Amino acid sequence: MAKKDNNYDSWRHPGGKLRELGPEKLTDAELLAILIATGVKGKSAEQIANDILEKFGSLRGLANQPLSKLLEIKGLGEVKVIRIAAAFEIARRIVQEVLIEKGLEI
Repeated sequence: MAKKDNNYDSWRHPGGKLRELGPEKLTDAELLAILIATGVKGKSAEQIANDILEKFGSLRGLANQPLSKLLEIKGLGEVKVIRIAAAFEIARRIVQEVLIEKGLEI
């Protein structure tokens, strides 16, 4: 359970922070950690997320990677990589819909 004080760094998982403050208040790493869900021995989901962002530079850099590159990262197995890929595909489809609505098809 998340602590309910003003020290937002004290949440045990970014999901609690998202619930309390809203998704716009989370960092890219915290949002990615929610998709990753669980860590591995010696590494939390947030640490894995930070490793991913450090390796690929940003969420945009991550979005352009083949699944095989993600599987090379310690702490990411097939299920976690599939979750991340699905989230990026959802985002891509939303952007595509918006562009089509504005007459800016790609």
